Amino acid sequence: MTERTTEIVLPSRSDRVAAGLSEAAGGPLGRHATLRRRFWTPLQVVLLLTTLVFAFNWVQKSPCRDGAWDNYDQYRNACYTDVLALYYAEKLNEGYIPYLDHEVEYPVLTGLMMGAIGLPVHALISSGAIPGHLNEGTVFYDLTALALAGFGLVTAWAVVRSRERRPWDGALVALAPAVFVTATVNWDFLAIGLTALAILAWSRERPGLSGVFFGLATAAKFYPLLILGPLVLLCFRRRTPEARRSALITVGSAVFTWLVVNVPFAIMAPDGWSKFFRLSSERPIDWGTFWYIGTHIPVGRTADNKPDLGLPPFVWLGDHIPALNWAAYVLYALCCIGIAALIFFAPRRPRLAAMAFLVVAAFLLTNKVWSQQFVLWLVPLAVLARPRWRAFLIWQACELFYFFAFYQILIRVSGGKGAVLPEAVFTLASIARWLSVAVMCGLVVREALKPELDVVRRDGVDDPEGGVLDESRSPELEQHPVPAVAT
Repeated sequence: MTERTTEIVLPSRSDRVAAGLSEAAGGPLGRHATLRRRFWTPLQVVLLLTTLVFAFNWVQKSPCRDGAWDNYDQYRNACYTDVLALYYAEKLNEGYIPYLDHEVEYPVLTGLMMGAIGLPVHALISSGAIPGHLNEGTVFYDLTALALAGFGLVTAWAVVRSRERRPWDGALVALAPAVFVTATVNWDFLAIGLTALAILAWSRERPGLSGVFFGLATAAKFYPLLILGPLVLLCFRRRTPEARRSALITVGSAVFTWLVVNVPFAIMAPDGWSKFFRLSSERPIDWGTFWYIGTHIPVGRTADNKPDLGLPPFVWLGDHIPALNWAAYVLYALCCIGIAALIFFAPRRPRLAAMAFLVVAAFLLTNKVWSQQFVLWLVPLAVLARPRWRAFLIWQACELFYFFAFYQILIRVSGGKGAVLPEAVFTLASIARWLSVAVMCGLVVREALKPELDVVRRDGVDDPEGGVLDESRSPELEQHPVPAVAT
């Protein structure tokens, strides 16, 4: 096996786009500059950047914090957040306990987070312990934003700690433009932080703890469950008893943890607990999805000379939700079969983070629902899968284009007046977002087929997040650990 190096990779030296951007701060780090620990380490800088981005996100959402959404201000200012809207929709402002007193449309752990913050806010304001002139929704949003910022810091910390040689990759997670505008739109960073911890625990060869975090993450959002698929397949390709045992431990502990969180609510409040699953099957085509694009592609002109929108198969599926569900399942299954083939037949075993990105991205590309904040699922996975600045920033630019076009179209369909973008522009933004994620997937696949192009695997590195899969870990290195790099 090739000996690993512990030299820190500097983006301003190794990535041309990062080098160009660094000119705004004095240019790339000099050849003779010291990398020894002083005051600001890469980890501290990344955490500071994450804190600043969440603070800016709070400012960006501040016009909506009072809930006085007149004249569609929540769309005109692009500051809408489910956190504030659902405080009232889920009746937390009336003291209702999630699932037990009121059905909640999210998985259990997300509902518990809503209740853990919302119910004390309501109780304290109702009792007078907190001044009654305060807006309950505003207090709830502020506390939730603070909690989500904590999970954002956990995510950045876990990404940095997962990368001994590439701690500055965490800066891409912290500075992703999509984080700035969507960080507190919903509660997704709860699941994202837990998923990042699961990957970190796996990289440290702690499969039981990794499974616990995967189970908790899946109890908050569905998507972390998808990552267990490539993890198991990679372990079977590794063909060692330790790898297969670790996979079984991780999956087993994940399932057990998920059951511990979910079973009590499934027993005590089956209707409230199952709403998430019912809603997922009943929802129609959502904004910006592959299926939405198909139903809004211009195919001609109507008799009154208006655009005729929608390819016939997509239009039919939009009117037949069960068939739409099966179409999405089949497309995603085909993608998963392709990812499985890549795992087993690539010339070199692919990296875990790369396959995790592919399986989650494929889910979004084929699913009938693609909410604006779902981009956050992909950000840390994309950085771990392919820490190349050019493609990452182009993708993020497409996400920003979609974000602002989305709010413009919401003004239009809500009956708002004023200058708004035409429908065709939103369709174009949806296509750009879809294609940018598809291109990212193509680049990850290319590097899996041509490992020499993978910047993470340079200098003898195999799979930093691989844990027992990492072939660059030799018995000699385990007996004589490499000195820790300042992160």
